[in-house]
Amino acid sequence: MTAKHKPHEHAALSDILARYVPDGRAQYLQLPDCRGLGLYLLNEDYPQHELSAEQAQALMNYPAYWAFCWASGVVLARYLLENPGWVEGRTVLDFGSGSGVAAIASAMAGAKRVIACDIDEDAQLASRVNAELNGVDVDLAADFNDVTDELDLILVADVLYDRENLPWLERFLQRAPEVLVADSRVRDFRFPGYERIAQYDSSTLPDLDESAEFRRVSLYRGG
Repeated sequence: MTAKHKPHEHAALSDILARYVPDGRAQYLQLPDCRGLGLYLLNEDYPQHELSAEQAQALMNYPAYWAFCWASGVVLARYLLENPGWVEGRTVLDFGSGSGVAAIASAMAGAKRVIACDIDEDAQLASRVNAELNGVDVDLAADFNDVTDELDLILVADVLYDRENLPWLERFLQRAPEVLVADSRVRDFRFPGYERIAQYDSSTLPDLDESAEFRRVSLYRGG
């Protein structure tokens, strides 16, 4: 697929990464079994096992979530592309969109309108560049509360690593008739209105060599 983004914006992603990761840059990586969907992510050969204490602290102070396609995002994107009925002709919001992977997959699968929502300005830039790269249109939002559109579906991938985000699950049900959650962190997921519908094994890109438990992703339907 031909890239349509502006070259300087791809370079801007590399510049951001270089501030926090030694030899870090934005590298094109294609997701497995996702109809050619590819993203600009942190380069696979970054020296993750050779960071100094100072470099590791810099990464913790600025966690570049958008520079990885987490296992939950990979699973959700593949699921939507294989089951386009979830999004066809619908207005979809991807909450905590990061790299924009779920939003992009929704657009590729036939959504009428897709909103990538993330408070991080760098994540918004990554979502825009990655959407253009894949030849789809995705709108951006920084604040969930500012989105006034009638939503048909809310997507949530790898947001529940922080249990303080669990109350959002109730808010999502109040905002849209259906919610689709992909998560590999919460093992005791029991929340009213949600049921597990599938489970898959996957891995984060670039590979973080995560333990097997974090490679097992569950999909939950809310509504």
